[in-house]
Amino acid sequence: MKNRLTRGVLALGVAVVLGPVLASCSTATNGGSAGARGRVPSWDEDATPASVSKQPGVEIPAAATDRRAAYQNGFQDDGLLPAFSLSTSEVEAFVTGPAPQGELTRREKPLRKSVKPTTPFSHLGLAEPETLPDVQEGQIRAPCEGRLNSLQIAVHPLDDRAGRVYLRGVG
Repeated sequence: MKNRLTRGVLALGVAVVLGPVLASCSTATNGGSAGARGRVPSWDEDATPASVSKQPGVEIPAAATDRRAAYQNGFQDDGLLPAFSLSTSEVEAFVTGPAPQGELTRREKPLRKSVKPTTPFSHLGLAEPETLPDVQEGQIRAPCEGRLNSLQIAVHPLDDRAGRVYLRGVG
């Protein structure tokens, strides 16, 4: 009984001493915007479509509409989420520009849920490409200089005339 009491008191002492230290580590940031300080992962409130697409070296076409973007400061990797709409013919031209690592695959049916919940397009008010039907997707071999580790593309037709391009980068 005395042994259990001693261990309990010792554990309480360690918690009292280390608790504030561990709490301060969990609120550290890695350079996000002032509004995101103290939380990792956090969204950079200053991210723009131009600034987010610049890192992977992908230029959003001038004809693109409904441009949206987000940048997430992560624990180890950051997430880049540019998305925009183009006419169907411009989508086809854009997809070949960043040099896909292979032919994009077509997924006819939506998945039941997003498989990439840590960097959700829902932050931009968009459905996750994984949850949409009739999506072309694949890995892109972009000019991944600097900190970018990977770049994926998904294209979803909005109607007969236009489609939305989703890019998800990890850096």
